[in-house]
Amino acid sequence: MEARDPELKKELDATLQARRELGPEYESALIESFMEKLDQRLDGTTDRRARRQLAEQQMVVARGARPRSAEETFAARYGFGVISLVLAIPLSAIAVVQADFAGLCVAWLGIVGVNVAQAGGGVPWARRRSRESRQSSDWED
Repeated sequence: MEARDPELKKELDATLQARRELGPEYESALIESFMEKLDQRLDGTTDRRARRQLAEQQMVVARGARPRSAEETFAARYGFGVISLVLAIPLSAIAVVQADFAGLCVAWLGIVGVNVAQAGGGVPWARRRSRESRQSSDWED
């Protein structure tokens, strides 16, 4: 629903005009009628948006891509990387103290590996296994 819906404005104007003509004793009934129309309009808009989003997800799945979930927000995608970089500071210090440059290299390879695995959605063999289990469960239902 647009912010300035001309139909809804006409309904509100008609309700206000009816209130002027009928008087304050019908005010609650007129307001209730207008609110019902507003609720119907909002329900219709919500239904259209939900159907459109469902259709988009079905198209993504039909094309073989991984559907976007609610977890894939900006914070979830980049928050992990930021947290791992913050934690990399003490890990680097511990690695240098314990094993010099070789320890630092091992620590950073681990940090990079964890971030790559998270960005890619996990390890490939786990994704393949979960996809195979979904396909077998579809046939069993």
